[in-house]
Amino acid sequence: QVQLVESGGGLVQPGGSLRISCVASGLPFRNYAMSWYRQAPGKERELVARISSGGGITNYADSVKGRFTISRDNAKNTAYLQMNSLKPEDTGVYYCNARRGSEYWGQGTQVTVSS
Repeated sequence: QVQLVESGGGLVQPGGSLRISCVASGLPFRNYAMSWYRQAPGKERELVARISSGGGITNYADSVKGRFTISRDNAKNTAYLQMNSLKPEDTGVYYCNARRGSEYWGQGTQVTVSS
């Protein structure tokens, strides 16, 4: 049974930082590209960042370039999203996604940026 479990979300002030994590089980993690998506209230889910299976290729949404960093530790079956200089518009539920042909989703972790 495949499971993706996100953690690390919370409330942070504008300009602050947060790191969220996604621990995978039940799949050969090192063979899967990993992505982070987010969904704000009333909006569609959007891609935030993606990292290749080996970690050598990353892609970011224009809105987060220079502020967010995606990474992975294949030995720990874990993907990370380091978020710096957070803005209120970064608020939303952040979802972890694993894809290699088929794809799997986590349950999401709430990130709220507010003063």
